[in-house]
Amino acid sequence: MARTRRIENGELPEADAIRLAQQGDAAAFERLYQLHHRRVYSLCLRMVGNTAEAEDLTQEAFLQLFRKISTFRGESAFSTWLHRLAVNVVLMRLRKKTGSETSLEEVTEPDEESGGPRRDFGAPDLGLSGSIDRVNLQRAVDQLPAGYKAVFVLHDVQGYEHNEIAQIMGCSIGNSKSQLHKARMRLRDLLHEVKRQRARDERQAFKDAAGED
Repeated sequence: MARTRRIENGELPEADAIRLAQQGDAAAFERLYQLHHRRVYSLCLRMVGNTAEAEDLTQEAFLQLFRKISTFRGESAFSTWLHRLAVNVVLMRLRKKTGSETSLEEVTEPDEESGGPRRDFGAPDLGLSGSIDRVNLQRAVDQLPAGYKAVFVLHDVQGYEHNEIAQIMGCSIGNSKSQLHKARMRLRDLLHEVKRQRARDERQAFKDAAGED
């Protein structure tokens, strides 16, 4: 009775909720949902940029959790394991959208420029720390390849360290750093193009206004 009250009051510790959910306890699973759904939703939203789709993906991620929680062995933090599952759900959706073979494994492929292993980049933020229009930033993030996007969102938005991202993505720490470096470089190029287009539009508007005088 005491255990039931603790579950109903939302006081059940995560470790107990995991153990009971693995035994089929619906209230314990609901407790895990309460503990983690906001961050899973935030992750999905940052990756797809659409609230309705993010809600759908969050539900899909927790449906997958319900099906697979019995396979959790505690070899990593539960949140890391859950977010790996959520990232996989999102990447599967993005693959269906684009028709490409995007998957978690893409972050472990050889570097496309050299054909060899990816270099271990540890570069700081490459010009993304200034005041950037959030709408344009989100649009730029939306244009990133799925693997780049996942690592960028996990590191620069969600605040994960590279060792945690490596666990979530199933890749090496060096590959996580490489993907982040490439994502930032791509974002910098995309944002610079936005600025150039804005300057061109302003020049054209000035010319048009001058021609009317």
